Amino acid sequence: MMRKKYMARALATLTAVVVSTVMCAATMAAEDVGKGHDHRTFHADGKIDYGNIADSYNSDLSMYLAGNQFMVMQDLIGAFQKSNPDIKKIFVETIPPGQILKGQLLKQGEIGGQKISMTPDLFASVNVNHLNKLNSKKMMDKYMIYIHNKLALEVLEGNPKHIKGPKDLARDDVVVSLPNPLTEGIFISYGSKMLQQLGIYEKVAGNAKCKSCWAIKDKTWFTSRHHREIPLRLLAGQTDVGLVWATEIIYQREIGRKIEGVEIPAPYNMGDKVAYAIGALKSGHNQKNAERFLAFLATPEAQDIYAKHGFIKATAQEMKLKPLPSPST
Repeated sequence: MMRKKYMARALATLTAVVVSTVMCAATMAAEDVGKGHDHRTFHADGKIDYGNIADSYNSDLSMYLAGNQFMVMQDLIGAFQKSNPDIKKIFVETIPPGQILKGQLLKQGEIGGQKISMTPDLFASVNVNHLNKLNSKKMMDKYMIYIHNKLALEVLEGNPKHIKGPKDLARDDVVVSLPNPLTEGIFISYGSKMLQQLGIYEKVAGNAKCKSCWAIKDKTWFTSRHHREIPLRLLAGQTDVGLVWATEIIYQREIGRKIEGVEIPAPYNMGDKVAYAIGALKSGHNQKNAERFLAFLATPEAQDIYAKHGFIKATAQEMKLKPLPSPST
């Protein structure tokens, strides 16, 4: 009997330690999520450097892109450099585009205490109005649409809360994680509209405007920096369901996490509206290389790479460079 009690206590202690360790690791990871891949320098020989912010100033091509493409970059840049070996060094930033626009293009920004260039060669966003803003300041005048995406719900494998669709976000027994409404374009431009169309915005988001916070206490959490924090919250038992890009779910499963997705039906998934726009900045130091990369994005090879990671291909017409709307219109 004593032995059984001892073993039971030992097992309970071990379980508590494991759970605590997982929760702690998830919390730490959430604070740093994605940062290892947010700033990369790709070399023509296949080498990749991480976090060399100074490379934003001296690369053969530098681009600041909407963050949820981070999983595509190694394949995409590798293919581009294979056919353009003279472009030996490419700096890529993948973080929320609103943060890039406001904190790095329109004013001097810093990453980890290091200044980052205000004049990349290319900028891409899931919100074409970001590019229109640059046009109004005479910083960019042309753009193209090069891929599409759609919203989805992310849950633990097995879907323990039996989430069936976006209306379930309003259930009282479900804890929700949402991309924050201050810097995350996925929520600012699309997720908030979905909740409004469903008539559950106030019930789910509480009209809160904050990040790293409970929008509704113990019900809805707004992320700190990335929607990529959501799978970690799921795995740590901190949330039941989160709003992400459909491509994020594919990536999580590719890396072996016990995650699955619940489809959001059209039109609520915003698949008819989500378009990734990219353009060259006039102040960029590598204009010719930027033009070459834009041309590459419109090739079947580049489009197939994006499709491999779950993105939706753009049409040939969308991938033609066109003028941004005149600031006066």
